[in-house]
Amino acid sequence: MNLSRKEEVQAEFDPYASDYETLLNTSIAASGESAEYFAEYKIKDLAKLCETVRPERPQGIELLDFGAGTGSSIPYVKKHLPRARLTCCDVSSESLAVAKERYEGSAQFVMSENGKIPTESGAFDAVFASCVFHHILPSEQPGVFEELLRVLRPGGLIFIYEHNPWNPLVVRVVRSCPFDENAILIPANVLCRRLRDARFERVMTRYRVFFPGFLRALRVMEDYLGWLPVGAQYYCVARKPG
Repeated sequence: MNLSRKEEVQAEFDPYASDYETLLNTSIAASGESAEYFAEYKIKDLAKLCETVRPERPQGIELLDFGAGTGSSIPYVKKHLPRARLTCCDVSSESLAVAKERYEGSAQFVMSENGKIPTESGAFDAVFASCVFHHILPSEQPGVFEELLRVLRPGGLIFIYEHNPWNPLVVRVVRSCPFDENAILIPANVLCRRLRDARFERVMTRYRVFFPGFLRALRVMEDYLGWLPVGAQYYCVARKPG
């Protein structure tokens, strides 16, 4: 039986749902940091950017975590955006079940099916996607961006984190990770172009994670290095017109 790519991704991630964090921590051990570190610093970045989405209420936003998996971002959204109303969306029913069991009452949980997010148009002030798009075929990404554009309100923000394929350590980590077996890493300039092609505006990139754990004292310099394309990860941020 031929599976759609969505069904393939669901099949890839469902078996790993119960021990996802353990496998991830094993894969990233060389960084000297835990999965929790990577989950939190992204939400801290998001919280700063959300101050520009609705300055009158930066924390009280409607936020979509697209590709939320087992909900690793939830405790940090509650910590850094405590008044945000969070919706977690994923194609993996098993992952969502784990997230809901762990964080019941902390978010709304919805499953993406047939490329659609079960919510009304313009429902969210911001969309967050952490290391999701390298699991989506390039040919399918335009349709995903179209759907994310639909669920954002005019002027809403999309914030995408991805691994940097120009960093050799990252490439090694991805190759060793069992649930990244079919990952297609995306250069930042390519992701930015796809966002512009999808009619997003004011597209911007910053590189992150330049120093491993044993050099964490140097991370105070990271705010000045965002232009340098050697960080382990990067984010692209853009806005829906309006």
